[in-house]
Amino acid sequence: MNTRVVSRVVSRWMPAVVCACATAVPVCVSVSAAVRGTPAEAKAMLRKVVEHYRSAGRKQALADFTAKKAPFIDRDLYVVCLDSHHTVIAHGLSATYVGTSADLLVDADGKAVGKTAWEATSLKGEGSVGYRFVNPLSGKTEPKVTFFQRIGEDVCGVGAYQP
Repeated sequence: MNTRVVSRVVSRWMPAVVCACATAVPVCVSVSAAVRGTPAEAKAMLRKVVEHYRSAGRKQALADFTAKKAPFIDRDLYVVCLDSHHTVIAHGLSATYVGTSADLLVDADGKAVGKTAWEATSLKGEGSVGYRFVNPLSGKTEPKVTFFQRIGEDVCGVGAYQP
């Protein structure tokens, strides 16, 4: 099978399982897993978010988080920040959310995600929230965990989908 045919087959049946036979033992890798961020990667991105917020300052950091540029967006990982009024002040996937109330955001089960996110950081300054939301890569409602940290007067988070 030539590479053009393989390319068409793989792209047509995504997510697919791709097998490579470079050795005597076939190695199979799930393509869908490769395009998803992991909870560990979400935590690592959040550490970068906190560092950038503190070094660049609030105004520049929030603009950078919403700009849809690496390292603050990666596959289905992106930054969301809320102010003390629970207003979305940065959104790495869609700037249209900036200025909206996070308290209006509910997951597929009716759980108030914005309010829960703020409350998750109230005691220790950090926390996580599990909920079900539409994955921008798959278009399906999937379980997601978002890790939040309070930075100055704001709360920022990065989440990973867990199909």
